[in-house]
Amino acid sequence: MPSYVPLLDDALPNTTLHVSAWADPVLDRVGHDPRSAYVEQFWLGILGPSTTWLLRRLADGLDARPDGYDLTLEDTARSLGLGMKGGRHSPFVRALVRACQFRLAQIVGDEGLAVRTKLPSLSRHQLERLPPGLRDAHRAWEERARQTPDAELRRRRARELALSLLDLGEDTADVERLLHRWRIHPAMAHEALRWAVTHRTAHGIGTPAPPGETTGAPSAPTGADDRWEPLGASQPLPPVPIPRTPPPGPRSRQDHPPDAA
Repeated sequence: MPSYVPLLDDALPNTTLHVSAWADPVLDRVGHDPRSAYVEQFWLGILGPSTTWLLRRLADGLDARPDGYDLTLEDTARSLGLGMKGGRHSPFVRALVRACQFRLAQIVGDEGLAVRTKLPSLSRHQLERLPPGLRDAHRAWEERARQTPDAELRRRRARELALSLLDLGEDTADVERLLHRWRIHPAMAHEALRWAVTHRTAHGIGTPAPPGETTGAPSAPTGADDRWEPLGASQPLPPVPIPRTPPPGPRSRQDHPPDAA
């Protein structure tokens, strides 16, 4: 079992865990709130109801106490209608472990629990696990997302992505390449990168890019054509390229955990 999954004995080591936000500069800007309609409609069938409700409860707590808080395990389990008997096999512990398997939470030390405040869009493999009706609904959702934002909103979201990638330490060439892979039009990707470099320089972060690296004419990636699609408002990272070239930040989560509780 991966090291980030808690290896719990017959009983939990503590009666409380200190919950804190598991920050990710990209996912925190473009991901889905655990209480959103997207998570309820599409993530629910992947995570199972117990884990989904647990993530929602943890998100409520972090909204009220952003700096972190102590979670009483037995009270939380009872409030969700989950049992604590059975140690690692109890419904509550299985829900907690499942969140860790999907890299949506992780045990920190002996008394800490770091939790994602935003969930990513489903991967292609995860979508294949959904029933046909939900897969069709997800395709319809993707299409609506691509058609909804206007040019200014797409530009703003492309800039946010470019800035986040630079904050993570990517160089300008890699940032522009990743934006292309995420099917952002080359001209918009280039403008977003130039804005992000200027923004960081104005705030004293990093150094200006080498001459010509972000000021030249935008170049289309290899094999580019006229079929570029706009960046969606609700799904800014299209699902197809993510498994092949994941953005920096969270590592690829495991797509084959045990069946949902």
